[in-house]
Amino acid sequence: MSSEAQKVDLAEGLNPQREAWEKATAAVLRKSRRLSEDASDDEVWGVLAATTLDEVEITPLGTPSQVAELPSVGAPGAAPYTRGSLTGDPTLSGWDIRGWFVDPATDAESIQAELENGANSLWLTLGETGIALERLAELLEPVFLDLAPVVLDSPEGPIAAAQEFLRIVDNKGSDLHPNTCLGVDPAGNRWRGFGARDLDLVVEAARLAQSRGIRGVLVDATVAHEQGASEVQELAYSMMVAVTYLRALTEAGFSLDEAAGQLEFRYAATDNQFLTIAKIRAARALWNQVGELSGVSEPARAQHQHVVTSRPMMARYDSYTNMLRTTVAALAAGVGGAAAVTVLPFDEPLGLPTPFSRRIARNTSSLLIHESHVAKVIDPAGGSHMIEKLTDDMGMASWALFGELDGLDELEGVEDLDVAIERLEELVLDIRAAREELIATRAMPITGVSEFPNLAEELLERDPYPKAPTSYRYAAAYEVLRDHPTANPVFLATLGPISAHTARATFVTNLFAAGGIAVGVAGATANADEVVDRWKEAGQPPVVCLAGADSAYTEWGADVVAALRAAGAAHVIVAGASDLEVDDTAKVGLNALDFLNRTREVLAR
Repeated sequence: MSSEAQKVDLAEGLNPQREAWEKATAAVLRKSRRLSEDASDDEVWGVLAATTLDEVEITPLGTPSQVAELPSVGAPGAAPYTRGSLTGDPTLSGWDIRGWFVDPATDAESIQAELENGANSLWLTLGETGIALERLAELLEPVFLDLAPVVLDSPEGPIAAAQEFLRIVDNKGSDLHPNTCLGVDPAGNRWRGFGARDLDLVVEAARLAQSRGIRGVLVDATVAHEQGASEVQELAYSMMVAVTYLRALTEAGFSLDEAAGQLEFRYAATDNQFLTIAKIRAARALWNQVGELSGVSEPARAQHQHVVTSRPMMARYDSYTNMLRTTVAALAAGVGGAAAVTVLPFDEPLGLPTPFSRRIARNTSSLLIHESHVAKVIDPAGGSHMIEKLTDDMGMASWALFGELDGLDELEGVEDLDVAIERLEELVLDIRAAREELIATRAMPITGVSEFPNLAEELLERDPYPKAPTSYRYAAAYEVLRDHPTANPVFLATLGPISAHTARATFVTNLFAAGGIAVGVAGATANADEVVDRWKEAGQPPVVCLAGADSAYTEWGADVVAALRAAGAAHVIVAGASDLEVDDTAKVGLNALDFLNRTREVLAR
């Protein structure tokens, strides 16, 4: 039987299961009123489908028909490299656990402890933004550079840092691990506000690196992510910069294979595991496509990836929750096939990490590799209909955007790259606005910040960074409110017994806490007079929020509102949908930030 016939038989064999799933799912959706009684069962696909910020649709269930027409993803280690490049260290049992050091007070003992306790490589931020360059020799003294790759990050002086590093290597008389990278990335540094996009730096770094058998150039797409870019925009940016660097190197005399071999790619991993897995897989396929069209040989088209857990997803409040976010992100990075993974410490948004937070970050990957055995299987997501479809859709959307940006002036020089990045920055602002709308309405909840906040929490104290990171963070708008809690509380007028008002009272209490607003609760009440008496006992706060069952609102809610207004309440809110004549409404789906700011304005009067 032919492979095509097998596909048809498989799809036909699944049809009864698909129909059964549609029927069962439709029944649930009808009960929840998300699907009308007269709608057909197969309409559940449209109801449950999700759409990314890039307008890529994700269906609720993967099916063979979704991938029937997709091109082959090949085998792991072979073009198009969707299933993995296999460019990591073959001596490792999993991905390269890469420790990040930025603290100016870092000492050699800390570096040695990192490597002895699970890390395989080092990522060093040097210069004014991190560790003084003159201390580099001291820090590398205990490091076996032929065993542990080192990646440099020196935005103010990348070539000076590279030259100093190689001088230290010569003095040690050491060979270098082939996955060592000098980390020169003028495009990324420029977006972060350091220097110009000088392509001569790329050529100089590559020449320094080539003679040592290491990489010299970094394509750091996390700079786009950290300004709010979507997955598709991050991928398109990486291709745009990589092609520019490739052209600069070949024009300087490097062969195509030599130029491609000088590039290391860095991407961000978020706690949206499926988008992250698909993005990392799509990145390799995109670079293979670029290499194939450019004439790069197949082996040289394998992309070496360093993946870093997302800074924007991290929150200052309830910062221990960041451990959960980074664990999911690290899992997605490993499953996606990253060669090296850096888990940022959970306290990264607060300042310089501590030995404890560094250990937790390092152990996250160690536990995934050695106890969860995530790395035992190559490309564990491969063959998943949903992941394969999402990978292809994301790659297609990224290729289209890359083509649009690349076509502005064919990116033949740094001036054209500037034009393209300016255009991309405009597109990123649109994505940021769309994401911020989801965050404001809590359709994209942030645990510990917009959902389940602890108003009594005291932030962990950390030493400041030498230069504060410029990363945009999803939780920032709520954190500004939390940083300045209101002096006055909201009085929560709970109508009826606890069993009747708990659900709505809990909802609005959490909502107010997300904006730095405390509440005083009336407790169980039976009539309007009792509510007013409790309000007066609380000191007559200017804002009152009613929380009760629909039946309470209907029976005596209007009396409560009238009595409160007569007693002098300035602003009355109701929790949930109702017909009561009040000043504001707190319900699911509202723009929480707008609501909280309105409430804070009244409390400040």
